[in-house]
Amino acid sequence: MTRAVFLDALGTLVELEPPWRYLRSVVPEDVDDERLVRAVRAEMAYYKAHAHEGRDAASLAELRARCAAVLSRELGVEVGPDELVEAVRMRAYPDADPALRALRERGLRLVAVSNWDCSLARVLARCGLEPLLDGAVSSAEAGSRKPDPAIFAPALGIAGCAPQQALHVGDSPEEDVEAALAAGIPVLLIDRDGDGDGSEGVPRISSLEQIEDHLRA
Repeated sequence: MTRAVFLDALGTLVELEPPWRYLRSVVPEDVDDERLVRAVRAEMAYYKAHAHEGRDAASLAELRARCAAVLSRELGVEVGPDELVEAVRMRAYPDADPALRALRERGLRLVAVSNWDCSLARVLARCGLEPLLDGAVSSAEAGSRKPDPAIFAPALGIAGCAPQQALHVGDSPEEDVEAALAAGIPVLLIDRDGDGDGSEGVPRISSLEQIEDHLRA
């Protein structure tokens, strides 16, 4: 039976508000919107590849400085780490709170498992989700990033269950699906827009509230 549900963060539990909206006020007008968006996307790609390097306060500050340097180089304008951090704002998807509450009522252990720096738990707390979770495991803290299945070891420890007793929910076939299957954990692919590539043989849902339909009794 299913005893625990693991959930990816970005794209599953929380979404990123467009950072360029908040950076617009600190970037000169001669930098057009297209260049601003392109620069932010370059910074986001860099962060995604290096998030696991933000293991503690010192290394996280250094990672943020490097991300700000990438953004500044792409813009041709100096943007400091604090300005970048202020522009990165997350919010919970509307279905996250009710879905987590329903799963908790069933007595399931809930753990966020995400490629993220060591601030994952704080981000989830600001989004109002941390009280609904039994723990949060970031790639930085686990020492491995999806699709490496080793990231699930701490989550299984928190949940106190075997891999086949857990269920992982994520939005990335290349990261979430591959990592979970390699770890022996059943997986659901969340595709909110219904236009993703999916993953053959893996059940797909469009809302977190559909997780209950895939629990094993």
